[in-house]
Amino acid sequence: MTSISHKPRARDLGIPFTGTTGPNNAITDVEGVTVGYSTIIEGEGKLETGKGPARTGVTAILPRGKTFNPVFSGWYSLNGNGEMTGTTWVEESGFLEGPIAITNTHSVGVVRDSVVSWLIDNDLTGPHFKDLYWLLPVVAETWDGILNDINGMHVKKEHVYAALDNAAGGRIAEGNVGGGTGMNLFHFKGGTGTSSRKLSEDEGGYTVGVLVQGNFGRRPDLMISGVPVGEEITELMQDTSWTREESGSIIVVVATDAPLLPHQLKRLARRVPVGIGRVGGFGANGSGDIFIAFSTANPDAFSREETTQMEMVSNNKMDPLIQAAALATEEAIINAMIAAETMKGRDDNISYALPHDRLVEVMKKYNRHSE
Repeated sequence: MTSISHKPRARDLGIPFTGTTGPNNAITDVEGVTVGYSTIIEGEGKLETGKGPARTGVTAILPRGKTFNPVFSGWYSLNGNGEMTGTTWVEESGFLEGPIAITNTHSVGVVRDSVVSWLIDNDLTGPHFKDLYWLLPVVAETWDGILNDINGMHVKKEHVYAALDNAAGGRIAEGNVGGGTGMNLFHFKGGTGTSSRKLSEDEGGYTVGVLVQGNFGRRPDLMISGVPVGEEITELMQDTSWTREESGSIIVVVATDAPLLPHQLKRLARRVPVGIGRVGGFGANGSGDIFIAFSTANPDAFSREETTQMEMVSNNKMDPLIQAAALATEEAIINAMIAAETMKGRDDNISYALPHDRLVEVMKKYNRHSE
């Protein structure tokens, strides 16, 4: 379930970032957006497929909470070795009609089916003709097989319902939670992270929030606020029974209250790679880098029958929003690493947390630490 995180975050450690955050420095700073988790940590020791150990879960993002009120949306893939269901209809229609869920690679099917059931059970299918309607949920994934019994299918319908039912606003947990439970970043422990940017009144006063499920990166490439941290902290490499050569994946959800149309939201999604590049990612061959953006503005835009009117930001005024999406992505990735804790999983494979003391030491060495 969603829980408030009392762990230090990147800014708490004196890591400098560009831009002003919202009050929670989270995707939930966009009014109406809620987030829920279901975290599965069960078993230890030798892998027995179907029995564990399990280190996985589900993350749910509800654009307007528990209501049927579709939002304008756009999506983009930097590298497509991954999955995000429902995006062909997002592309075609311009609308996201329900929640976004994120899990592990082999649980996409059960999560998608469970989201359908949850929407039906909660009467969130929207107006339809007689009993005819269709649901095409957006469900994304990254691969947690280093730590998790990924072929054991531990994510069940009840876990998906729990994440959706418990979704809330405010400050949210990060690190080893939800779909990010078993993930890794730059050969440190990774997972779920979030951040936001609040634009000045002159720029419209809008908020842009980001949530990431980070599972990518090679240690030597890690950059934090311009500092080559991965070259400095070479210890605490993953202790595993085998080495994964591919650099992994990242799912990014961008939310804003700025009145943007679908093509403009696709522009925001296309700027997510700028934030990924700032921390050392580059969209490797084996990476699933898939992003979706939505706007909570224009609440009355969706109708199955009527012609509607809406507002949109001028393209000439989008630069602050574009920058905010990139900068919030960068910080959300680092927040995921800061919050993550060392985890032992299947076959006693270990993914070590980024050591806070060593990180502060390195940032001071490069005069990039803020007291």
